[in-house]
Amino acid sequence: MRRLLVARRSAPALTLALALMGAGYNTLQAADEQTRAHGAVEQATLTGVVQARAQAAALQAAPELPVPPLAGHVTDQAGVLDDGQKAQLEQTLAAFEARKGSQLAVLIVRSTAPEPIEQFALRVAEQWKLGRRQVDDGAILVVAKDDRALRIEVGYGLEGALNDATAHRIISEVIVPRFQQQDFAGGIEAGVDRMIRVVDGEPLPAPPQRAAGESGDIGSYFPMVFAAAIVLGGVLRAMLGRLPGALATGGVVGLGMFLLAGAWSLALAAGVIALLVSLFGGWGLLGMGRGMGGRSGGRSGAGGLRGGGGGFGGGGASGRW
Repeated sequence: MRRLLVARRSAPALTLALALMGAGYNTLQAADEQTRAHGAVEQATLTGVVQARAQAAALQAAPELPVPPLAGHVTDQAGVLDDGQKAQLEQTLAAFEARKGSQLAVLIVRSTAPEPIEQFALRVAEQWKLGRRQVDDGAILVVAKDDRALRIEVGYGLEGALNDATAHRIISEVIVPRFQQQDFAGGIEAGVDRMIRVVDGEPLPAPPQRAAGESGDIGSYFPMVFAAAIVLGGVLRAMLGRLPGALATGGVVGLGMFLLAGAWSLALAAGVIALLVSLFGGWGLLGMGRGMGGRSGGRSGAGGLRGGGGGFGGGGASGRW
C-alpha cells in the first residue's frame, strides 16, 4: 500500500522530469539545426564571394579593347550602317567641320568589355584628340551595340553648350527611343543632327579660311567629296543612266566645292574625283584620298581624318536601351 502511495506521489515528478528532458532534447535539436543552417549560409556566402572575386579577376585579366585608328568621322566596327548611311553621315560631319571648325565623330563597336563604356569612350577621346587645340571643340558618339549602351563624350570647349544634362536629353529623348525600335541608323543620324544644332549655337572661333589658290588641299576635302559622290551618284545614275549620271555628279560636286572653298582648282579636282567614284564605284580610290590627306597637312591625316589636339576631361552622358 505504501509503495502504491509512493509511486502515485512520485508520478508527477517523473512526468515533469521527462517533460524537461524532452524540452531539453528539442532545444538541443533546434540549436543544432540552427547551427547547421548558419553554417550553410556562411558556406553559400563564402562561395559567392569567391565566385565574385574570380569573376573580377577574370575581367581584370581580360585585355582592353584596342582603340581603333581614326579613319574618318564615322567608324563602324559592328556593321550597323550600310555604305549609303555611313557615307551620308560622313558627308554631314565633314561639312559641319569645314563650316564650324568643330570635330564630331561616331564610333560603333560591338562591346567595350571588360571596360564600362565611360572608360572606353574617354580612352578613345584621349587618343583621337578631336577638336582644335586650345579650343577643345570635339565630341564623340560611342555606341556599344551588344552591350546596349551608348555615350556622348564631350571636349572641354563644348561643355558649356553640350553639357551633361543636354547630352543626357539627346540620348534619352532622341537616340534611345529609335534604338528600342531597332532603328540604329535613324537614332544615330538624329542624335548627330541634334548634337550639330547644339554646337552650332556655341560661339567658337571660326575655322581658318583657305587661300583661293590652295589646290593641293583637296585631300582635306576628300572624305566629303567621296561621300557626296557615293550618295549623289547613286541617285543620278538611277535617274539618268551610268555615264550621264556620273557626269552630272561630277558637275554638281565640283560646283559645291567651288561654293564651299572658293577655288576653281579645288572644284575641278573634286569634280573629277566625283566623276570617277560615281562611274566606277570608287571604293578603291579611298586609299588615294587618304594618302592625299596625309600629304596635305590639313584636317585629314593618313587615315582620312586627323584630330586637332583637343582635350577631354570625362564630360558627357551615358545611356542604355
